[in-house]
Amino acid sequence: MKQKDSLNLTSVRKTFPVLEMTCAACAVSVESMLKSSEGVLNAGVNFANQDAWVEYNAQITGPEKLQAVVRSIGYDMVITEENKNELKEAARIQHYESIKKRTIWSSILSLPIVILGMFFMDLTWGNYIMLLLSAPVVFYFGKNFFINAWKQAKHGKANMDTLVALSTGIAWLFSAFNTFFADFWHERGTHPHVYFEAAAVIIVFISLGKLLEEKAKSNTSSAIKKLIGLQPQTVTLVTENDQLKEVAIAAVQKGNILLVKPGEKIPVDGIITSGSSYVDESMITGEPVPVEKVAGKNVYAGTINQKGSFRFTAEKIGSETFLAQIIKMVEQAQGSKAPVQKLVDKIAGIFVPIVIGIAILTFICWMIWGNENAFTYALMNAVTVLVIACPCALGLATPTAIMVGIGKGAENNILIKDAESLELAHNITAVVLDKTGTITEGKPSVSDVIFRDEHDMTELQSVLLSIELQSEHPLAEAVVRHFENTSIQAVPLHKIESVTGKGVLANYNEQEYAVGSPSMMKENNITLDQSLENRIQELQEQAKTVIIFSKNGVARIVLAITDTIKEKSAVAIDRLHKMGIEVYMLTGDNQQTAKAIAEQVGLKTFKAEVMPAEKAAYIEQLQKGGKIVAMVGDGINDSHALATADVSIAMGKGSDIAMDVAKMTLITSDLNSIPKAINLSKKTVATIKQNLFWAFIYNIIGIPIAAGILFSVNGFLLNPMIAGAAMALSSVSVVGNSLRLKFSSI
Repeated sequence: MKQKDSLNLTSVRKTFPVLEMTCAACAVSVESMLKSSEGVLNAGVNFANQDAWVEYNAQITGPEKLQAVVRSIGYDMVITEENKNELKEAARIQHYESIKKRTIWSSILSLPIVILGMFFMDLTWGNYIMLLLSAPVVFYFGKNFFINAWKQAKHGKANMDTLVALSTGIAWLFSAFNTFFADFWHERGTHPHVYFEAAAVIIVFISLGKLLEEKAKSNTSSAIKKLIGLQPQTVTLVTENDQLKEVAIAAVQKGNILLVKPGEKIPVDGIITSGSSYVDESMITGEPVPVEKVAGKNVYAGTINQKGSFRFTAEKIGSETFLAQIIKMVEQAQGSKAPVQKLVDKIAGIFVPIVIGIAILTFICWMIWGNENAFTYALMNAVTVLVIACPCALGLATPTAIMVGIGKGAENNILIKDAESLELAHNITAVVLDKTGTITEGKPSVSDVIFRDEHDMTELQSVLLSIELQSEHPLAEAVVRHFENTSIQAVPLHKIESVTGKGVLANYNEQEYAVGSPSMMKENNITLDQSLENRIQELQEQAKTVIIFSKNGVARIVLAITDTIKEKSAVAIDRLHKMGIEVYMLTGDNQQTAKAIAEQVGLKTFKAEVMPAEKAAYIEQLQKGGKIVAMVGDGINDSHALATADVSIAMGKGSDIAMDVAKMTLITSDLNSIPKAINLSKKTVATIKQNLFWAFIYNIIGIPIAAGILFSVNGFLLNPMIAGAAMALSSVSVVGNSLRLKFSSI
């Protein structure tokens, strides 16, 4: 125990990009090797984002030793901190382009092979032409299958690459033998067949499957870069002699005084020392209304200053800032293990060794109990087993269904970037909704305008518009928008005075006007009619923000400002409830507003005044209770929660960060797309299971026949050529079944 404690005292956890992984089994190999390395306390490898996180004792091992371990099994690991994400992205693009090129060229070369093999079998030089065309397809464009199969074999494992390598390799070599030594079979009374077209087409189909897989993973790593981009590269430093100096953000130290001008991003966390402004903190709170900042108030890195200038003292820098913590949390959540492994990989892990075993057993049985041509029958039937058991159907079962499902989703305004989330979404039991921009429109607007009387209405509204046009308060923008499509025109004010955080005083035609909060009106002894007081109380009970406009000490207009609930939010939530899914709402807004919104949309469970980390913790709590959780959000503040959820869904009109972190994006403001996405997942998963079922039924029936089980009954032996045709038919049936999904309703 003491030794373990001492290790933990010096433990370091770092994330490294891993290059050249091509399948989930590769990630398993890298992870097992890292975990078994001296000094490593724990490790995990995520194949989806090509990252490995390693917790290790810095006194025993280090990045260089870990890199050497990974390289020893044929992969590579980036250990430099400089440009590591760019290096990983470049490697990913290069890998995708490589697969794309292999798929295109192998398809071009395979087409004449198929034509020759099916329609010109008796052509004199046909076999030699097919041999020349298929050789580069199998051994050059398909070389990665052989390389990966060898990597797995060195560690005593087998995957789908193993079966592809065996079936294509043996089929090609057997065909080559039959081409050059046809007399070997003629002397034994058998006509030699060649299967160059089968070997080539297998490579094409599996390459296409891998290309589709890489395409689905291609845009999953830009979220962290965009989060980092929220922090400015340079800052304005206030020197000891009160001079302004522009320096790199890396040069900022705790205690430095920094100046932030209008429209600039705040570089680090700190406390305002002088000046005032409004700051857009939507990345932290998710709320659209900028927050007033005066001396003594905290400011956070990545938030955006609005109209005023201020100076502040740097309190937290570098990795200590709130933004840096969000980046770290998103990195860890994205790098964590997916809850469900790929179904096909699990099946292939059992299927591949069984097929190889059956092929070997077939050869042995025919050698023992065969007739005078035992070797001929043994070899041909063993090859037939491998050919008929080609994993094309298995390999296409998932990607074709996913491809059609993703297309179907796009038609219904649902963009799906991660096939795994599409597979998992059918298991969702709980949906967590952010309030602002998800359930609501995310824009404050005037919902009610109440006049004390109808006297001077036009003039009153003109003065009100004029005051709000000059106000820096964010709610003033909602009032200005309210008057945009009216005939009300602004008038020149003679005097205007801002009451910080409360309202504005103005003078027009020697009349005194005021606009602001109820508390400001009370402080200035503004007279309120009983009817207006009653209406203000009603509006506040509805969680609306109230603004009062007065003339000469008498309240004349009351405005209510609210964030409008989307038209179909309540319908969508009701639909989710009817599907048996629990729905929760999380918001950074106050309790009163959250309660009012929840009641209007039919939600019983909600939580108000939550910070980003608390949203993620709430999701983790639901997950610990056994729920499969979907998170729906639109703001930067939702990025950690989105990355933590089992299925993450972003609103398309929200922030780019939320859309990048999320695995699904709704390019509509209609929440009805959420139940549609769940139904789409159910139908896609059902299609995958059907595909796999038919692929297995085909193999369960076809493999024993290929092995010659009917020979003792009726003398029937399956021709390898027919086996190749059956293999192709199985693939066509899988694709055809997947295409049915395209015409189904969700």
